[in-house]
Amino acid sequence: MPRWLLPEGISDVLPSEARRIEDLRRRLLDLFRLYGYELVSPPLIEYLDALLVGSGRDLAQQMFQTVDLLSGKTLAVRADMTPQVARIDAHRLNRQRVVRLCYTGSVLHTRQESLSGSREPLQAGCEIFGHRGLEADLEVMDLMVQAIMLAGDHQVQLDLSPAGIVKTLCEIKGLDPNLHDVVHALVLSKNLPQLRAQLTAIDASLAEILCEISMLYGDLSANDDAILRRAAGCLPDHALVRSVLDGLRQTAQASFWRDYPRVKLSVDFGDMRGWQYHTGISFSAYIDQHPVAVARGGRYDNVGVSFGRSRAATGFSLELRELASLAKEPEPAVAVRAPWRDDPALRAAVKALRAQGEIVVQVMPGHEDEQEEFQCDRALVCRDGQWRVEAM
Repeated sequence: MPRWLLPEGISDVLPSEARRIEDLRRRLLDLFRLYGYELVSPPLIEYLDALLVGSGRDLAQQMFQTVDLLSGKTLAVRADMTPQVARIDAHRLNRQRVVRLCYTGSVLHTRQESLSGSREPLQAGCEIFGHRGLEADLEVMDLMVQAIMLAGDHQVQLDLSPAGIVKTLCEIKGLDPNLHDVVHALVLSKNLPQLRAQLTAIDASLAEILCEISMLYGDLSANDDAILRRAAGCLPDHALVRSVLDGLRQTAQASFWRDYPRVKLSVDFGDMRGWQYHTGISFSAYIDQHPVAVARGGRYDNVGVSFGRSRAATGFSLELRELASLAKEPEPAVAVRAPWRDDPALRAAVKALRAQGEIVVQVMPGHEDEQEEFQCDRALVCRDGQWRVEAM
């Protein structure tokens, strides 16, 4: 096997793509800061137990694991940064007030999410801790849409899901908790025959309700909540169910959606991904029929319990590589072309230009005719013993 061959799903990021990703990353962090989010940088590797809280349990099979030679404990490379940020809020910061944190960094998966995806996604995201109200959910949705728009004026499909609704129904009906995993898997896969076969003998009414909501998907807007009325018609009249439907309705009626005419809201009652983790509305964002979600998020209250402190929490994360791939190729950066000489005056001129923010590319002797990544539209030339910038 050639030494330069990389593992499947692992790739180098070459100059033009790296520049596009880094430009987007910087603009994202600037945007997050404008909303008052503080940047944190968790470690790439931790003890496995710390990474298995919350969504980490769903990603257990996605984590690369090894044994720590110092402690003898199992270590894992992070597959998602959210549990780490929750640990920082609950244990390291230990603030009582609302806390806003943002992050960016690589994560590692044992398997890629899609055929064209990477096993080393570059993740960026934001989390709010300490507020249980819908206001926090709406803020992260608003911020997530703005983050996506940094990659261009795309048509965005935002799928909402009441991830805990099936669990709520099972608890209302008194279903054996040992069957919850099976039921959720069948609802997610929309395997209605098997769902009926599993539940009809136990609770026929529950089986029919779950079959109905597993296929309940449709558009949602401030002026059209027909999908929610359909849901109310098939779901039991219960306080928890009414709370879920009210939350979805208030989300659709939030005034900031008027600022995003190219964002289309929909709701999928059968999307049960992360049901053991999410405690409120979850959401996935898709761009222009792109097959993989570019961002995901939702509410996950009480995840901090594993770190010794219960905290309300909601947030989102996005995949920078996927999002950057949908952005337009930026124009080549303009630069000043300069010769390479051991000349103090030339060095001073180059240093002064760079201090002003100019890109200066010094050409190596014998390579004057080679093309650079940058568009050199000016040249630093010596006239009458003085170095001057002239148009090329």
